[in-house]
Amino acid sequence: AQKVTQDQPDISSQVGQSVTLNCRYETSWRVYYLFWYKQLPSGQMTYLIQQYSGYSNARDGRYSVNFQKADKSISLIISSLQLEDSAKYFCALCDSQCLKQ
Repeated sequence: AQKVTQDQPDISSQVGQSVTLNCRYETSWRVYYLFWYKQLPSGQMTYLIQQYSGYSNARDGRYSVNFQKADKSISLIISSLQLEDSAKYFCALCDSQCLKQ
């Protein structure tokens, strides 16, 4: 069975600082992808970054991850915070077929 858990409370930080959001997961898949999204006030989900299970920590602009495969955890680090970073953040787990959809 696959499961994703985010039990982190609301976080406040200052513009220009960085923040870390945590996610834990369970999976029986050998190969998988983890994704981070943010939900805008309109409800729209916006893709931020992806992590492949076979690679080390991903980075894309102000977004980076701390991927701990052995612990089945992944954290999103947002640096140089901006006002538009105020949002709800979600991590998602997908098998190796999801990018072919």
